[in-house]
Amino acid sequence: MTNRYNTDFYGWTREQADLLRSGSLSELDTQNLLEEIEAMGTSAENELESRLEILFIHLLKWQFQSDRQGRSWQLTIEEQRRKIERRLKKSPSLKHKLPEIIGDAYGDAVISAERETNIKRSVFPTVCPWSFEQFMNQDFYPD
Repeated sequence: MTNRYNTDFYGWTREQADLLRSGSLSELDTQNLLEEIEAMGTSAENELESRLEILFIHLLKWQFQSDRQGRSWQLTIEEQRRKIERRLKKSPSLKHKLPEIIGDAYGDAVISAERETNIKRSVFPTVCPWSFEQFMNQDFYPD
């Protein structure tokens, strides 16, 4: 079974699903199944972090380049908020990891914001200056 996992992943997934449906649990490729299940969880966490990073980049640009604020930034902020809400609705257990994920996403966002704005990193707050409730509020745009 492991060989098929390495040579025909799609076929392996179909085979594993059929084995589960038929109750043939002893024939399952449990090691690879466990790794794939864990990877799915990691993927959901990475998606949330990526969405938060994009949101933070645009909120920082909104705040620190107020002369360049535009509809595009506003729509990106709105879109990311909606996608973050959906991800958390689909995976509510990620909420307990929010402080860590927010910290990581914000740190990366500061680097990206420096690159995109040419504003020195030291100008931006070193930690996320907004609460979750603030940055997820559809009416919130930092001054």
